[in-house]
Amino acid sequence: MPVESLALLAAACWASASLFSATASSHMGAFAFTRWRMVFASLILWAMVAFTGGWRSLAWDGVGLLVVSGLIGIFVGDTALFACMNRLGPRRSGILFATHALFSAVLAWAFLGEHIQGYALLGSALLVGGVMTAIAFGKRGDEAHRWEATRGRLAVGVALGLTAALGQSVGTLILKPMMSSGVDPMAGSAVRMTAGFAAHGLLWLSGWQVARNRAPLNARDLGFTFVSAAVALALGMTLILQALAHGSAGLVGLLSSVSPVLLLPLLWAVYGRRPPAGAWVGALLAVAGCALILGLISPPGRP
Repeated sequence: MPVESLALLAAACWASASLFSATASSHMGAFAFTRWRMVFASLILWAMVAFTGGWRSLAWDGVGLLVVSGLIGIFVGDTALFACMNRLGPRRSGILFATHALFSAVLAWAFLGEHIQGYALLGSALLVGGVMTAIAFGKRGDEAHRWEATRGRLAVGVALGLTAALGQSVGTLILKPMMSSGVDPMAGSAVRMTAGFAAHGLLWLSGWQVARNRAPLNARDLGFTFVSAAVALALGMTLILQALAHGSAGLVGLLSSVSPVLLLPLLWAVYGRRPPAGAWVGALLAVAGCALILGLISPPGRP
């Protein structure tokens, strides 16, 4: 399997973690939830880095780039994503966040000189279109869940979702040259996570009301936040950095966007919410796109 397939595993991590994230984020508030996620993820990652010795791969001249990446991709991107989710719900925020696949492909072409051609380009189009279709038709006509409600201004929610997508793309892609030089992915993730947490900590210390907990902390929300941090940030982001070390940044960004599609069967299994037919059509298109990108399907005449 191509190394870019690690991005699919990262997408599976993000999809699984989202089951634990939505409720805790709505209770705690986007800033508080993201801050506690970073606390847990930083502790997990630094413990693993200390155990494996991965910290030795870090060089002072590269730490600054990791910090910038953490501020853009995690501090800005993650916070904007959960602020968008609290306003528009997981489904519609997922549509907006899925645009990071397009941002990644365009930025990788513009700044890294990567080109997606031939059947990989066709696969990319199927993948992006399938993900968008799956999310857009992910709500059943008779469903009136509270997550489908709009809280506040719609335009603000859309802006937050697009900001999250762009932050995710930029924060990840600027690391491509460094990861190719041999930096340990867990050590890189640990530095990025710590930088994001430090920025959140400064906001909290400043007394800014929005950065405070929306409700008193409880064991249930903290437990969900810990699981979300371990699966999505500690494991998922480390897999992304490992894929970037040896793979195409544009394809990594595209393949990591399938998490909303992977979420469909999880929602069905956990909450009994059977996705409608339109969502399954989108999922099939996304699977076909992934197969073309990874070379699992050999079209007629292709060697």
